[in-house]
Amino acid sequence: MEQSLNKRDSFTSNLGFILSCVGSAVGMGNIWLFPYRIGQYGGAAFLVPYLIFIILLGSTGLMGEFALGRMMQSGPMGAFDKALQTKGKKGGKVLGVIPVVGTFIIAIGYAIVVGWFIRFLVGYITGSALTVTDSGAYFGQIAGSFGSVPWHFLALAIVLIVSLFGISSGIEKINKVMMPAFYVLFLILLVRVCTLDGAVDGFKYLCIPKWEFLSQPKTWIYALGQAFFSLSLSGSGMLVYGSYLRRDNDVIDGARKTVLFDTIAALTAALVIIPSVFAFGLDPASGPPLLFITLPSVFKVMPFGRVFAILFFISLICASITTL
Repeated sequence: MEQSLNKRDSFTSNLGFILSCVGSAVGMGNIWLFPYRIGQYGGAAFLVPYLIFIILLGSTGLMGEFALGRMMQSGPMGAFDKALQTKGKKGGKVLGVIPVVGTFIIAIGYAIVVGWFIRFLVGYITGSALTVTDSGAYFGQIAGSFGSVPWHFLALAIVLIVSLFGISSGIEKINKVMMPAFYVLFLILLVRVCTLDGAVDGFKYLCIPKWEFLSQPKTWIYALGQAFFSLSLSGSGMLVYGSYLRRDNDVIDGARKTVLFDTIAALTAALVIIPSVFAFGLDPASGPPLLFITLPSVFKVMPFGRVFAILFFISLICASITTL
C-alpha cells in the first residue's frame, strides 16, 4: 500500500514525452510572434541567428532542465534544493520559487488569451463572428472589461480536468491527440493559402533574406529571445516534465526532437499566416492583432472562410491548451 501511494506517475513512452514537451513549447510565440520577427528582422536572414540559438539552447538549457528534473524527481523548488544540498548548501527552495512565480505570472495572462481563442472558435461555429463588420470592435468586446470571464474560466476548467488525470492518463494522452491535430490542421491551411492570389508575395517576404540585418545587434537579441521563449525554457515547465521521465528515457534524443518539431511548427505557422495576410493586402507586422483582428478579416472574404477559421482556431486551441 505504501509503495502504491508513493509511486510517482511517469510518461509511458518517449513519443508521449516529446509530444508533451512540444505542446508546452508551441504556443502563441510560434503562431504570431515568430512570423512577425522574421518579417521585422530580415526575412530568411533572421533564421540564421534563430537556428543557431535554438540549437545551442536545445543542446544545453533544454537538456539540462530535462536531466535535472529526472535526477531530482521534483519540481523547481525541490530540484534546486536537492541540488544545493549535494554541495552542502541551503536556500535552494528560495531559488526555485523564482521560476515558479515567473511561470505563474505568464500563465495568468496566457489563460485569458486561451479564453479568447475559445470565444472566437464558438463565434465561428455559431456564425456570430461572421456577421460583424468590424473585427476590431468584435475583439474589443471580448477583450474589454469582463468580456472574456466565462471563456477564461472555461479554459482553466479544461486545463484543470486534463491535469487531474495526471501525466500518463491526462497530459500525455491529450498531447498525443492535440499536437498531431495541430500539425495536420495547419498543413491543410497551408495548402489552401498556396492557392490564394497574391500569396506568393508573402512567401517572398518570408524567404528572401535581407542580409544587412545580420549586422544589427537587435536581430541577434530578438532571435535569442525568440529561441528562449519558443523552447519554453524558464527553469520550471520543462524541468517538471523531466521529473516524470523514466530512467530509460533518452534526454538528449528528447531535447533534439523537441527542438525539431517546435521549429517545424513555427515555420509552418509563418508559411500560413504571412502569405494569407499579403494575399488580402493587410499588414504582416500587426503583431498580436494579426490573430484577432487582421486574420478574421481575411476569413470573411475567403472562399469557405468559416470552415478555415474553425480549423485555424482549433489549431490554436490545440497548441495553447497544451502550453497552459
